[in-house]
Amino acid sequence: MKIGIVGCAGRMGRMLVAETLTTDGCALIGGTEHAESPFLGADLAALAGIDNAGLHVGSDTNALFAEADVVIDFTLPQATIDHADAAAKSGTALVLGTTGLGVAEQMAVERAAESVTVVQAANYSVGVNLLMALTKQMAGLLDNDYDIEIVEMHHRHKVDAPSGTALALGQAAADGRGVDLQGVSERVRDGHTGERTPGDIGFATLRGGDVVGEHSVIFAADGERIELTHKASSRALFARGAVRSALWCEGKPAGLYSMADVLGL
Repeated sequence: MKIGIVGCAGRMGRMLVAETLTTDGCALIGGTEHAESPFLGADLAALAGIDNAGLHVGSDTNALFAEADVVIDFTLPQATIDHADAAAKSGTALVLGTTGLGVAEQMAVERAAESVTVVQAANYSVGVNLLMALTKQMAGLLDNDYDIEIVEMHHRHKVDAPSGTALALGQAAADGRGVDLQGVSERVRDGHTGERTPGDIGFATLRGGDVVGEHSVIFAADGERIELTHKASSRALFARGAVRSALWCEGKPAGLYSMADVLGL
């Protein structure tokens, strides 16, 4: 599989470069950054801490999509529409890990999925996706006597909150209970809030240090509390899942898929 990476000089981008270069069945064919990036022209492999590969950071996203079988995108929401459109125009599969998308960005992703294979996930960790499956199952088994709270912590540089993974866990819990997440989501508590509303799904966000990602789903009832927790200590696990998803795209029909599809969950 010929794989291209947009945002290749960022923290996740470098991890994706390294994972692609060291995974059987993958051929890294290029990577791009924005036109003002100081990394333009740098060797892709050297940025990832690997011996030079003779590939250099470029800025022509359309050319990258035209050459690749699949492009991996862990960039910013404002770039999503352009990347989704480029995927559709070139017939190139897209593995999307960007979170914090608005309505317009999500619509662009769904349009692209009408003509190409798109894998979209809030988190590409195998463990986190198992956590989502367990959360849905438990939420379906436990009634409203069990309050659901989702707590997440990330490094100080993360710009969106709650994390995309926390929101996906909330959606899994809502799906398990057969309710609309928007109708029961409690994102902010401040001041004299009154009692907790039965059936709500609460979110708490922590930021600090260099925490890669920690997520807990808490089911709290009178007399007992059940907690499901996942802690990531390296971004490499997200890169492994994304490259695994890229390989999975081969031969798949157009459509919008999730990491659960990749894992057979």
